[in-house]
Amino acid sequence: MNDTLLRHDWSLTEIESLLDQPFNDLIFRAQYLHRTQFDPNRIQVSSLLSIKTGACAEDCGYCSQSAKHATGLETEKLMPLEEVVEAAAAARAKGASRFCMGAAWRSPTDKNLQRVIEMVEAVHGLGMETCLTLGMLTQPQAERLKDAGLDYYNHNLDTSPEFYGNVITTRTFDDRLETLSHVRDAGINVCSGGILGMGESRRDRASMLRELANLPKHPESVPINMLVQVEGTPLFGSDALDPLEFVRTVAVARILMPESYVRLSAGRTEMSDELQTLCFLAGANSIFYGERLLTTDNPETDRDLALFDRLGLSLEQRVENEVKAAKARCSKAG
Repeated sequence: MNDTLLRHDWSLTEIESLLDQPFNDLIFRAQYLHRTQFDPNRIQVSSLLSIKTGACAEDCGYCSQSAKHATGLETEKLMPLEEVVEAAAAARAKGASRFCMGAAWRSPTDKNLQRVIEMVEAVHGLGMETCLTLGMLTQPQAERLKDAGLDYYNHNLDTSPEFYGNVITTRTFDDRLETLSHVRDAGINVCSGGILGMGESRRDRASMLRELANLPKHPESVPINMLVQVEGTPLFGSDALDPLEFVRTVAVARILMPESYVRLSAGRTEMSDELQTLCFLAGANSIFYGERLLTTDNPETDRDLALFDRLGLSLEQRVENEVKAAKARCSKAG
């Protein structure tokens, strides 16, 4: 799609109108746009590993890793390099083309960032794309990650600017936008989305999508999460979101950001095969793969593969990953 045809000026009214469309019409429009940009029968899979767990200084109301919430989560220090590489190799063997590493920090220290950079370089050596989520970054830190070859940086907006203060008080919505700006300015691909089912309104969901779609460049990857309710967090006990509302949000994300990968992320354990299938029909073309998603459960790989087989979906394998692996082997041989 020509960049001049991609919009970055969506109004809240326009997006609410999309969410209000009859379901069949909305899905048809989203599926049509999806087919103009992607093979509808291929899906990209990423694997996510928590490389440093718990004791986070933030107070995100959904998160089991916050030091402010009594969730009983056992904290863990930054993982050794060899364990991360072993996990990445296992993920690659199961079909993952991208390996994402998450650390429960408000923002990384430069010393910790250097250790993570070593992980990025090692995972690249396996021929996989790399993604990190480490909290807030400064511009120099983003540039160091770019120099290390990082492909993606994840930093979700979580929700609308209007609802944000109901979920998080230890950083602002503008803080999140600033980190995304640093990542983009450094030349790293952006991965940013939100969480549904936190008590927000449909207007809040529309507002969050507007913030993402009206960024100067659309995120290359847009994770759409369903709240995983963790006992001990402030959002535990929230009313469940209507599953069809979740599908509607996926469809509108596809319409607003037609060239982006839309990823089903947290909450898939509670989703039926039929609900996930509707999401794929609505334009989702990426998932997180594996039995754990940071600290919460994720569907087992065999269940995902069985569903893909029933739907005739094949895993996306990126040629550039094989090129990277070959270069890495040649470098070691030389």
